Amino acid sequence: MPENKKSAPVVAVDGPSGAGKSTVSKTLATAIDAAYLDTGAMYRAATLAVLRAEVDPSQTAQVTKAVKNAKLEFGTSPEDPFARVDGEDATLEIRGDDVTKAVSTVAANKTVRKHLVAEQQRLIGEAKKGIVVEGRDICEVVAPEADIKVYLTADPGERAKRRAAEVGADESATEQDIARRDGADSETTKPMDPPEGATVIDSTELPVVEVVAKILALLNNRDIND
Repeated sequence: MPENKKSAPVVAVDGPSGAGKSTVSKTLATAIDAAYLDTGAMYRAATLAVLRAEVDPSQTAQVTKAVKNAKLEFGTSPEDPFARVDGEDATLEIRGDDVTKAVSTVAANKTVRKHLVAEQQRLIGEAKKGIVVEGRDICEVVAPEADIKVYLTADPGERAKRRAAEVGADESATEQDIARRDGADSETTKPMDPPEGATVIDSTELPVVEVVAKILALLNNRDIND
C-alpha cells in the first residue's frame, strides 16, 4: 500500500440519525488532523436552496434545476464545518424545521443525489491530510474504498434524546421525527442496515471519547497490518 495511504486515511462513518455521527466524526478528525465532511449538511443545504427558490420538493425536475443553479459551499475543517447557500452562511438555517421536514424528499431525488455524491467525492479527493466523512450512505456509495468503515448506532430512545438536546426540541416529538426520517430515507439508503465490511459500534452507553478511541484503534491496527 502506498505510503500516502497511511498518512491520509479516509474514514467513513455511517449510521442512522441521532447515533452520534457528527460529534464522533468531528472529534476524530481533530484528533488525527484530518478534514471533516458532513454529507447530511450538503443535502440540507440543497433543500434550503429548493425552498428559497419556492419549489415544491416533490417536483423532481424543478428541484434538480434549483439545486444545480444554487451555489453551495461547504467547509471541511472540523472546527468550522460551515454551509453556504449562494454566498450566505446557512449553517444554522439548514437545521431548521422547514428544511428537516423536506430534506428526505429532496435527498430521494436521484439526479440530486448523483450531483451531490460527485461533489462529495471531489472534496474527499482534495483532502490531502485525510478526511472523516459521515452520512447515511458513505460506506457503500460515497466512499466504498474508505480505509476504515464504521457503522455507528444507538437505541431509538437514546438517539431521540441526543437529537432533541442538540436542536432544543421535545424528546417525544423528536423520536417520532427520527422514525419518520428513517422510514423516508430507507427509500433511497439503508440507514438501519450495517454496510458490508463496516465495524459496528453501538454508542448507546458509550461516551464520545470511547467511541473515538475504538476508531483510532482501528486506524492503528490498519497501519500495523499494512
